[in-house]
Amino acid sequence: MSTDTYLAIFLGSKDSPKWAAWNAMPEAERKKKEQEGIAAWKGWVETHQGAIQAMGGPLGKTKRVDGRGIADIANEMGAFTVVRAASHDAAAKMFENHPHFAIFPGERVEIMPVLPIPGG
Repeated sequence: MSTDTYLAIFLGSKDSPKWAAWNAMPEAERKKKEQEGIAAWKGWVETHQGAIQAMGGPLGKTKRVDGRGIADIANEMGAFTVVRAASHDAAAKMFENHPHFAIFPGERVEIMPVLPIPGG
């Protein structure tokens, strides 16, 4: 089965060297970089607005539920966006040099197809 809908997950660890460097910046420099990143992200959205199906947004704290019950956990997922593209490669190309990791201290964006539910 093929799909034209892709889920992009923005990942990064608050314990990474990139975050340490970000947090070590003088506040004025960090604020300037944040403004640069916000402007670049808005530019990315404008460029890809026809492909964006759900802008998504930041993700909050994580709870794990398993056979042992419910627990607070941490993971690297920070945000998500849903896009449409002609192929998996085309969807991935949309995120090349994305501000999430090119300006902000995020580490990567992982893109996966949203598959139809079998028998659905």
